[in-house]
Amino acid sequence: MTIATWIYVGIEVASALGLIFLILMHSGKGGGLSDMFGGTVGAAAQGSTVVERNLDRITVTDAIIFTFATLTQDLRLQ
Repeated sequence: MTIATWIYVGIEVASALGLIFLILMHSGKGGGLSDMFGGTVGAAAQGSTVVERNLDRITVTDAIIFTFATLTQDLRLQ
C-alpha cells in the first residue's frame, strides 16, 4: 500500500467515526445527547436551536468529506 492509500484510509476512518458520533449527537423526538450541550433552553419557542443548526452543518460537511474520500479512493484503484 502506498502512502496515498494510507492517507485515504485515514480520512475515511476518521470521517466515518465522526459521522457516527455526530449522528448520535442529534436529538430525536425526546431529546438527545445534544441537549447536554445547551440544546434544551428555548428549543420549544425557537424550533431549532443554534446548536442543532451548527451540528447539522458539521454533519453534512463530514458526510461530504466521507463521500468524496470514498469515491476518489475507488476511482484511484481502477
